Amino acid sequence: MKVLVTGIAGALGREVAKRLVERGNEVVGIDVRPWYHPPEGVRVVQADIRKRPAEDVFRTMRPDALVHMATVTHLTHRSRDRFRINLGGTQAVFDHCHAYGVQQAVFVGRHTYYGAGPDSALYHTEAEPPMAVHTFPELSDLVAADLYAGSALWRYPAVDTSVLRLCYTLGPLRQGTLAAFLRGPRVPTILGFDPLFHFIHEFDAADAIVLALERRLRGVFNVSGPPPVPLSVIVRETGRSGFPLPEALLRPLLGRFGLPKLPPGALEHVKYPIVIDSSAFRRATGFTFTHDEDATMADFRNAG
Repeated sequence: MKVLVTGIAGALGREVAKRLVERGNEVVGIDVRPWYHPPEGVRVVQADIRKRPAEDVFRTMRPDALVHMATVTHLTHRSRDRFRINLGGTQAVFDHCHAYGVQQAVFVGRHTYYGAGPDSALYHTEAEPPMAVHTFPELSDLVAADLYAGSALWRYPAVDTSVLRLCYTLGPLRQGTLAAFLRGPRVPTILGFDPLFHFIHEFDAADAIVLALERRLRGVFNVSGPPPVPLSVIVRETGRSGFPLPEALLRPLLGRFGLPKLPPGALEHVKYPIVIDSSAFRRATGFTFTHDEDATMADFRNAG
């Protein structure tokens, strides 16, 4: 099978590409970032997914399947183009899938779609609405991209589309939202709050994405790893120091004194949990994670 992976030069994208090649697939990648020495069986085209050169990849290579990972988060990317990349890029690749006969499409989204709040359900199911627009408006572009990808299920019924709402990733690659939050020696927390954080080892996340492709999933699925862990435990077990402050004092200190620079809405995610129910994905694919919470945190800590 010929698989097109957008966002292939990212840490998780590279792991997905390697697994696809190991399973005998031909892999073509699109990314604005370079990947100078990809493994044999992987071809990388350096291009913006919204531009004509990316469409030319669809037109000339005629991939059988798409794994769309070329989205960026507010915590790791603050460009003014972020909204156009997340929503415009998603619209472009799904339109190309329809135009050039792609049979399968996997959109890799995020569990932050559900939002964090004091009245949220502890375990979110796929049927719940996107409260992140209300609690964390900076994520509105990611929510819009998720909804657009989901709409392909009825707009383009010939394409087997699956939307994966992946929880935070953590591990030796040290990439992603949670890894960025834990990057410094001191991790800010809000006094009186210790939310559960749901995460999955980066290698397990790559396995889950490939499995969704192999099972030809259709629909929306939450994807998670081991049970959630309190933030205080994550901070301790990854070798960091917690820095608890009242919320009113923490806001003006973000981005200073070694603390990560967070957008205002992100503080809701430091106060309240986002935990997902991934039982539907496990039933559909038979997926089981191979790294428990202790091994995942240890891999992140030891990679430093």
